[in-house]
Amino acid sequence: MSGALGAMLALGGCGSGGDTGTKAKPGPSGSGSVSVSASSAASGPAAPSPAVSTAPGTLPTAYTFTPDPARVPHTPEQAQRLTRAAALDPDSWSAGMVAHDPYESAADWPVLSADCAWSRAGLPDGVLDSYTRRMDVPAKDGKGRLLGSVTLTVHRDAAAADRDMQETVQQSFRCPDQDLGGGQSLQGLLSMHQPKESVLNADASMFESGKFVPPESGGPQGYVSTKSRIGTVVMGLSVKGAQGYETKDLLRVAAEGAAKALYRVELELKS
Repeated sequence: MSGALGAMLALGGCGSGGDTGTKAKPGPSGSGSVSVSASSAASGPAAPSPAVSTAPGTLPTAYTFTPDPARVPHTPEQAQRLTRAAALDPDSWSAGMVAHDPYESAADWPVLSADCAWSRAGLPDGVLDSYTRRMDVPAKDGKGRLLGSVTLTVHRDAAAADRDMQETVQQSFRCPDQDLGGGQSLQGLLSMHQPKESVLNADASMFESGKFVPPESGGPQGYVSTKSRIGTVVMGLSVKGAQGYETKDLLRVAAEGAAKALYRVELELKS
């Protein structure tokens, strides 16, 4: 296992019982604006639904959240309401982030060809909605522009959502080097599922790391991504590095975004 992937697994597997350090301000749709401190993000995403403990402050031992059946989307329209309400924006991901251009895309699906090049297609059967927002940390203080994205996908059932995550792991084995288009590529990808017993903020999670090769000069940079499932909803998040950033910096940004995105998904699915 690479050092980056091991660190990402350690971040993703952590949670906290009792006070999670997040506060939500529900809006009309039921979604929340969540604040997570840099220190809590560095130690791992907080588990929004910890297991019942017998003593105050005891760490959770399992993920116990069950979506309210009445809140689970069954139509594209319901799925779209959930993905838009739960989606992160630059302010809710991390201070100082800005919208990328283009900022959002919807109702399309990434397809990895036999020659390991990515393209976009329409939503496959069984996918009710898929919605992506892209956000950056602008270049400053001698550092390059950090690129982040978060995608929320709603499947018709949990089995299809699990297949989505399994295919991501299989793709990295089939194509460790991937052409993103526009002169960008990923190299040396390694991904794996996180052991179920260590997942404390979702039903299942997987992580991926490698190198991002930008279109401009500067050479390969770090790359980390994560996917997690809560019920029929899959949250995918990636961070592409830039000059001046170490892998630990990417992991911190990814952990902070993943914790908040999963928390918002759970808010949309709870009774």
